Amino acid sequence: MLWHKLTDISQLSDIIDISKQQPGLNRAVVIFKHSTRCSISSMALNRFESKWIDDENTPAYYLDLLAHRDISNEIAILFGVEHASPQVLILKDGKCFYNVSHNGIIVSDIREAITKQIQ
Repeated sequence: MLWHKLTDISQLSDIIDISKQQPGLNRAVVIFKHSTRCSISSMALNRFESKWIDDENTPAYYLDLLAHRDISNEIAILFGVEHASPQVLILKDGKCFYNVSHNGIIVSDIREAITKQIQ
């Protein structure tokens, strides 16, 4: 799994910019928020990593929210989502169009949401 580590709050503006790039390429960005102390989060992360196929048009960012709670809080504010862990957000054109948490994190559903949004 090719994760881009989300470790600095300034990366959020870069991620937003990436989600706006190359509209002809139908670019989306995934953020996976993970609690390293939570067994449910670990299970969701393992399931995600085992099924996700890396795609250069859909970069995936990993946030250890225990180490970087400030970034998690900023994500909630920027994208108007309630904090959860584990949580997956998908961004396109600078906005979060899909977010899901806990057992709702299903790679096939995430891929389907991306496909529908970028068509």
